[in-house]
Amino acid sequence: MGLRCPNVQCAGSGSNRTGNIIRHGFCKTKRGRRRRYRCQTCGKTFCSNSDTPYHRLQHRRTTFDEVATLSVEGLNKSAIARVKRIAWNTVDRWLQKAAYSCRRFNDQKIDGIAISELQADEIRTIIRDKEQPIWIFAAIEVWSRLWPSTVVGRRSYRNTLTLFRDISSRSNLEHVPLIATDGFAFYAKVVRRVFGPACLYGQVIKTRRNDRVIKVERRAVIGAAWRLEQALCDSEDSSKLNTSFIERLNLTIRQGSAYLFRRTICHARWEERLEDHLELLRCYYNFVRPHRALKFGCEVRTPAMQAGLVSKRLSLRKIFVAEPRKILFVVVFIDVMLDAGRVREQRLAA
Repeated sequence: MGLRCPNVQCAGSGSNRTGNIIRHGFCKTKRGRRRRYRCQTCGKTFCSNSDTPYHRLQHRRTTFDEVATLSVEGLNKSAIARVKRIAWNTVDRWLQKAAYSCRRFNDQKIDGIAISELQADEIRTIIRDKEQPIWIFAAIEVWSRLWPSTVVGRRSYRNTLTLFRDISSRSNLEHVPLIATDGFAFYAKVVRRVFGPACLYGQVIKTRRNDRVIKVERRAVIGAAWRLEQALCDSEDSSKLNTSFIERLNLTIRQGSAYLFRRTICHARWEERLEDHLELLRCYYNFVRPHRALKFGCEVRTPAMQAGLVSKRLSLRKIFVAEPRKILFVVVFIDVMLDAGRVREQRLAA
């Protein structure tokens, strides 16, 4: 049947061997009845919706998926509640469940990516009022258009380091990456610390006057100029050093989140809510939404397909019901005092 026991303390948890899970009657729902199952190892009963956002859902699963889709297409919670005719608190609770599943899915799937060209930038927004600005750090892998990581917080060295460390942990670094950012002071220090002096890093500094760009300056910060030119010649997307792709991703993020609209009353009241919605939006952008720049004949791929993380376009339903990765932790206890005593006795005997 492909079912696994959701009980973490069960000895057969994570195992789908034959005969471990058996049928155990039905449970009543508003739409009829649903099959229940029983684990013969621990005796726990469960249904197919256990350990998913659909567990104990009093509405159709299609309605839950539509609420999540409307949220990442730019509708705020009040508008979703009016359109779907459900309570605002229900929408808020559903989006928290969806964000938790998407965060878990992102951590599980976005791993081992190949980075050839990387761009990073920040988005400024506010929490509660204009006196509390907050920044969203985002990055994009240019060749696949993948959004590998994001960090929400102050515009500081620590958050910049957190972003690039997370990207480094998710990549295989088989090739020397070409990295481009704006002139933010901490980028050069962090890139040198995380990727080392072997990478290629350049900055694109734009001078504005009356909200118009009047001058663009390009600098090679890490790596020789001829290496940077060679990398740009080998690139399939960039002919010169630029930050166009990350700026286009910033626009996609603003259009997909009602929290980030300009001249809106829907600013996030809590930083955790903004982080949750960005995880939901990142999962939708990478795995569900086709990217028009990744069109090959009749096939339009998602960034995750182009990066080789999945073989086909996913739906939110498949993401929500995906099984979490089972991680086994082995703890080794060492009696330090006993070892030190033995060493002391050996020295005295010698």
